[in-house]
Amino acid sequence: MEKTDLAEGSRADADLLARAQAGDGDAFREVTEPFRREIHVHCYRILGSVQDAEDALQETMVAAWRGIDRFEGRSSLRAWLYRIATNQCLNSLRGSVRRVPQSRQGSGGLGQLGAVGELPPLPEPATDDEPLWLQPYPDVLLDELPDTSPGPAARYEARESISLAFITALQHLPPRQRATLVLRDALGFRAAETADILGCSLDAVNGSLKRARASLARRLPAGGLSQAPLPGSGTERELLARFTDAFEHGDVAALVAMLTDDTWLTMPPLPFGYRGRDAAAHLLSVVSFRGGSRRFRLVAARANGQPAFGCYITDGQAPIAHAHGLMMLTLAGDRIAGVTRFLDNSLLAGFGLPRTLPDYHPRHARTPAAD
Repeated sequence: MEKTDLAEGSRADADLLARAQAGDGDAFREVTEPFRREIHVHCYRILGSVQDAEDALQETMVAAWRGIDRFEGRSSLRAWLYRIATNQCLNSLRGSVRRVPQSRQGSGGLGQLGAVGELPPLPEPATDDEPLWLQPYPDVLLDELPDTSPGPAARYEARESISLAFITALQHLPPRQRATLVLRDALGFRAAETADILGCSLDAVNGSLKRARASLARRLPAGGLSQAPLPGSGTERELLARFTDAFEHGDVAALVAMLTDDTWLTMPPLPFGYRGRDAAAHLLSVVSFRGGSRRFRLVAARANGQPAFGCYITDGQAPIAHAHGLMMLTLAGDRIAGVTRFLDNSLLAGFGLPRTLPDYHPRHARTPAAD
């Protein structure tokens, strides 16, 4: 683009902003629309919930509309919107009515979570502090992000900073540390810009970032997504096909053989995390397939840049399969390093998935390998 075109574009943007500041609602929507999806993702990173992120986005836009006439241009409009959004998220976390169940030790903590239904006895978890309020982010929404890369100061690539492991680890940080790390390491804002967004000193930003990085390093898996096959690659397609076939046939032995030795399994909103193949075999046999009395149909989806499936349960005979939450996989080479089962059927709508599969037909039966 030539300099003349750039100048004309800048004048047009300035005119649009001036109209918005004068109370033109259409101009306001036009000037803020390019930032809506990235602001939504920003709120999701901090809050861990698509629904809460949507609420925060709407509150951000209302606050921006009310304050646009006072925008003086000392920062970019984008940074100004991020300041409003970040503070909306922090206010939301401060005023949250969410409460962690009093008892989260061992499987006895399930009694505090009756909303997910009765479950068979579970093995002893490796942890009992997994985030309760965690939702997957549909890839169809990520496709709406502008084609921009994080700032040069970012430590994480866009794909890694939306991964479920990253979002999960963030939820363990105190809110201010969470916001600081997202602004600096995921979005690449400079320290001075971050201090302005958060309304604090440079020393406060640097100290908070140092603590956040140390905490995050302890929770993120080594190597991040570097071990995962590329989305849509032959390796990914082949692994997902084998997983789908084994899961739909209830083949526990085949499923366990696909897992890494230290595979990690979680089931939001339950607070428990399980590690290793032995725990996976127990959960699959006793909880998922109930000793062979339950069968599933999987419908492919994608969330957080990772493979996902809508899960539908059937007795193998009825013509209708009913929704049973969403499942996400974390891949490492030709193995599965993590399985997350979201037990909330309301999530399916965000992926364009139905509550039932009325045209369900059992796939060709085969005999699972011996467990």
